[in-house]
Amino acid sequence: MDEDQIADFWNLFKEYIDKKQIELAAESFVDLLADYGVEDSTLINTLGSDRFLDNAINYYLDTDAEYNDDDDTDEEY
Repeated sequence: MDEDQIADFWNLFKEYIDKKQIELAAESFVDLLADYGVEDSTLINTLGSDRFLDNAINYYLDTDAEYNDDDDTDEEY
């Protein structure tokens, strides 16, 4: 799976996810991708497609680039 497919899948399904659960869903999605063998470099190339997905990828990769635990903003997705 390439970065465009990952972004397409996420953007398709995120519209149906409860807003309160979107961050957890993004983290679960990234974990699933990693479990199925998606390379870290592919995840890195996916960055920039969606802020929730970006945060989940950064969290998975253990980077602090965009992920912030104190970010309590309630922006629309």
